[in-house]
Amino acid sequence: MGVLRRMEWQARRRMQGTLSGRHVSPDKGVSVEFAEHRPYSPGDDPRRLDWRVIARSDRNVVRQYIEETNLRATLALDASGSMGYRGERAAKLDGQRLSKFDYARYLASALAYLFVRQGDAAGLVTFDRRVLEFRRATGRPSQVRRILEALDAASPGADTDAAAVLHDVAERIPKRGLVILISDLIDDPARVIESLHHFDFRGHELILFHIMAEEELSFPFSGYQQFRDMENVSPLLRIDPAAVRAAYLDRVREFLGAIEAACGKLRADYVPVNTSLPLRETLLGYLGRRMHAKRSR
Repeated sequence: MGVLRRMEWQARRRMQGTLSGRHVSPDKGVSVEFAEHRPYSPGDDPRRLDWRVIARSDRNVVRQYIEETNLRATLALDASGSMGYRGERAAKLDGQRLSKFDYARYLASALAYLFVRQGDAAGLVTFDRRVLEFRRATGRPSQVRRILEALDAASPGADTDAAAVLHDVAERIPKRGLVILISDLIDDPARVIESLHHFDFRGHELILFHIMAEEELSFPFSGYQQFRDMENVSPLLRIDPAAVRAAYLDRVREFLGAIEAACGKLRADYVPVNTSLPLRETLLGYLGRRMHAKRSR
């Protein structure tokens, strides 16, 4: 976590929140409203110093207003059955190969730590065919522990209806903010893309970490194999991988391309994640690219 503590996260869009921070809210003009005082910190605008309070208490304090707000980030984690896949090429942590769900869970925990550590708010949603856990975003230091406990208790289970449940998630998040979706999105692509538009309609910035195992991407199997549906929707299949590899890979490329193109149209960050890569490489690589993009603007 040492490197993560030094990382700064900046929202690319204006966010709506409760108290002042690094991110600017759209609520300005006549809606500007005093919220509370806080201790002065180096870098604060001296014009915000409240000289009356300073004269009475000998404490340097600044006025906070509702128009400046902390970032509100909600981590949406897919806990459907397909996320339980653990490939032979998956990265290891503490000597154990990570399933897609484990990989996603550790990614979510690191991001939650990062947000709260830098003074922003973090929340959590887990889902399969329905919302399983919903924790509103808050910046309290205890929120990290609550999120970690919820992630530790979660496990991949039922079949998915990602398209329907993501509409529900978009409606439940009460204010504009950042939504980080961590999922394989294995569902009907057209319906999934429609649900992603719902986040944009609600004014959220969206980041998609699209979790896939190496075996799902390259289909390296040989000889007759039995394939089991991780969500128990389809029957057990015994097939020759060589006979279906080309068609399968075409479908996968089409699926990934459709999701990435949709994210591009929504100005959402699309982050392809291969669970064979070390978790640290995936996370820090993306954060580094985001910081570089922020500096370039």
